Order: sequence, then C-alpha cells, then structure tokens
Amino acid sequence: MPRTRGRAPAGGRADALSREVVVGAAVALLDERGERGFTFRLLAEQLNTGPGALYWHVANKDELVALAADDVLGHALAEAPRPDEDADAGAALRVLAVAVFDALDRHPWAASHVTAPATLAHTLRLFDRIGTLVERTGLPAGQRFAVTTAVFYYVTGVSAQIIAPGVAVGATTSRDDFLARTAEHWKELDPAAYPFLTRATADLRAHDDREQFIAGLDLLLIGLKTAAGQ
Repeated sequence: MPRTRGRAPAGGRADALSREVVVGAAVALLDERGERGFTFRLLAEQLNTGPGALYWHVANKDELVALAADDVLGHALAEAPRPDEDADAGAALRVLAVAVFDALDRHPWAASHVTAPATLAHTLRLFDRIGTLVERTGLPAGQRFAVTTAVFYYVTGVSAQIIAPGVAVGATTSRDDFLARTAEHWKELDPAAYPFLTRATADLRAHDDREQFIAGLDLLLIGLKTAAGQ
C-alpha cells in the first residue's frame, strides 16, 4: 500500500516514524485495549507524536488494524520455520496451522482480520506456504489450488470463528459463564428436535478451543493424505 495520503505533518514528525514502528506500537496497544479501545489519539500519545504523523503512514484505522493483524501473522510464520525438503508435508502443515492459531489466540483482536482474498504481505506468504506444502503431498495438480484454498480458509476462518467471539464475550462475562449459560439453553431444547445438541451440553461446557481446532485440522489433513494416495 502506498505510504502517502497527504502532506507530511509540520515539524518533521513523519520522518521520525516508520510504518514498522507505527504498526508495532499499534499491535501493543490493540493487545492492551482491544479494537474498540484503540484510537489514533492514544497511539499518537504512545509514540509521542500527533495524529497527523500517523496518517502519513496509513490511510485510516481500518488499514492500520489490518496491517497490525498481518504483523501478528508474520510472527506466527517465523515461529513455524520452513521444513526440510524431505519432511512430511502433512506434519509441516499441522505445525504451521497450529502456530497461526496460537498467534491469533494470543492476539484475539487480530483473528477476524486475517482474511481472504490474501493481499497483505504475510497473508500472501501463508497462502503460498500452504500451497507449497500441498504440492509436496503429491496431490494431482488440478486439485492443488482448491485444496490449498480450503486449508487456508480453515486455518484463518475457523481460528476467527473460535477466537473472535471470545473478545465480545470477555467484555461482559467470562468464557466459562458464557458456555455454562449456553449449555443450559441447549439442555432445555426439545430432544426430539435437537437430539445432538441436548446430548452435547457437557462437551460444550468442558471443550478446549485449541483442541477443537486441532481435531478439525487433523480430519482435514487425513482427507488430504487420502486424496494424495499416501
């Protein structure tokens, strides 16, 4: 994205900053305040500058939050280094996916901002790394893009579905209380109309989000291995 959106602020403060510094400070402030509490005014105060200097580097809050989320993803990719050429591709995909989930779980505000179409730098790298590993499974060429997209959507989309609701819930009640109330609601449903939900109330109360993510991931990777004829 181009840096400039207007004139540089008076006093040269734009030159004292960089997009990297602005994004890094935004990540820290988003971790502290969440997206609702994040403002350019607070960020400018932390950086000892004026809001005008921030607009020299980013267009608006939406762009900055997207860049901050992409920065979080970049750290996740660094935590899951590229495997050796002879490493098992499915195992490497699992390591990569769990690293992304864990990074987004540490920065829950970011989860809903890592989305397709992949256009930001680290999002593109994630998509490319998934595709490279899918290719290495031996899957027929005609299926690789569709499967890569499915894995990418699972890693980013399911992470957001699992993690992002906790941001809103955490503002008003604890996760345990929310799950307990939801389980009670399920328990009161008509078992003839909702046979599974009324039997799953205990699982809902006790489930672990990370284990839930990995369970679905493993099913997806088993299917990929089968499709690749391994």
